[in-house]
Amino acid sequence: MKDFYKYQSIAFESKEAIEQAQTQLLQEHLQYCLSQSPFYKKFLGGLIKEAAKVNLVNFKDIPLTEKSFIEQDNDGFCAVNSEQITDIVLSSGTTGQPIKIMYTGHDLKRLAYNEEKSFIGCGLTKKDVVLLTCTMDRCFIAGLAYFLGIINLGASAIRNGHGSLDSHKEVIGKMKPTAIVGVPSFIKKLGLYMKKENKDPAASTVERIVCIGEPLRNEKMELLNVGLELEEVWNAKVYSTYASSETVTTFCECESQRGGHLHPDLAVVEIIDDQGNVLKDGAIGEVVVTPLGSEGMPLIRYKTGDISFLMGEPCECGRNSKRLGPILGRKKQMMKVKGTTLYPQAVYAALDSIKEVKEYYIEVAAESDLSDNLIVHVSADDLSCNVESLEERMQSCLRVKPTVILEEENIIKEMVYTQESRKPIRFFDRRK
Repeated sequence: MKDFYKYQSIAFESKEAIEQAQTQLLQEHLQYCLSQSPFYKKFLGGLIKEAAKVNLVNFKDIPLTEKSFIEQDNDGFCAVNSEQITDIVLSSGTTGQPIKIMYTGHDLKRLAYNEEKSFIGCGLTKKDVVLLTCTMDRCFIAGLAYFLGIINLGASAIRNGHGSLDSHKEVIGKMKPTAIVGVPSFIKKLGLYMKKENKDPAASTVERIVCIGEPLRNEKMELLNVGLELEEVWNAKVYSTYASSETVTTFCECESQRGGHLHPDLAVVEIIDDQGNVLKDGAIGEVVVTPLGSEGMPLIRYKTGDISFLMGEPCECGRNSKRLGPILGRKKQMMKVKGTTLYPQAVYAALDSIKEVKEYYIEVAAESDLSDNLIVHVSADDLSCNVESLEERMQSCLRVKPTVILEEENIIKEMVYTQESRKPIRFFDRRK
């Protein structure tokens, strides 16, 4: 069993020390994959004698792993005997079919260590009491991951999961958590509900909010409206975190709130263009993750489908590890509207900036081979908020004018919040 804490403080060391440690761990990971994973034995079998020569420079020459490979040969990615599998979950299937992810006891300890490091980064200590609003059921790994991280940290966890707004309000009043982990749009909704019930969230014990599942910042690292509103409503600091079930790794902001710190001992992260070329820091492209030291279902150069960028300059917190910027969109969700490239997150940010807008979802349909038609379904709480004004205000943010349809809030909620999905669904792709 790997001693995770051997590299506990590696992010604070020099870039040379970080690269040296990463190179050694990467070579070990490659040798494990090539000797134990049925898929990689076939896919990269000829590389096994060269694994010890791979470094962070020539690593880019190794072929990328597509999600479709796992969809086609899910069990082929399992690198251990079935008796060693401790936990089995399903990915969320945001832009494809959900896939089965298999974790060993080692992987769960690695996950706990990862989350502990992330929580420490954003200022949590063993004195904290943390309300978890993410579920541990329905084959969902995030709720379990954050719980294990809190336990590893020595803090206290309140597992209220997908409780009602009223139950969360009662928990906050009685158990006095100092931090909340959850989806930002839900925590904002909870704060507004508490205010309506004459329980001011800003006067509660909550000091930090760790946000999952939705971006908090734009490309310039500025807080989106949902982040600004969270800090105002709760009088608390908000921290963004990024993860995926497949990579078993989380990147969370530190107290400087300037992007998700990569853990050099747990992952190698690259940004690539459409041709698979590795991009320099600051350039926007697809996030590729190699989760070091994973055992049950190890991956090499896994294309996540998420769009972001890396920041390589040292952080104010003293860490020299690179940071991952906000997720700007999903590659498969990219739209080309009247010559302008858009991702759903840009549309969400524009809508969130309009105070009269209550709920919304967007549809994209093929207008032609070269252009998409963007339709935005909106509910508003102001009668003066008409279609024309909404289209003009969105055009000022997006540089293109979408088609806006005003609808009743309950109709939109039926589309956005479903029993089948763990997250609000606000993007519907009709281009198929």
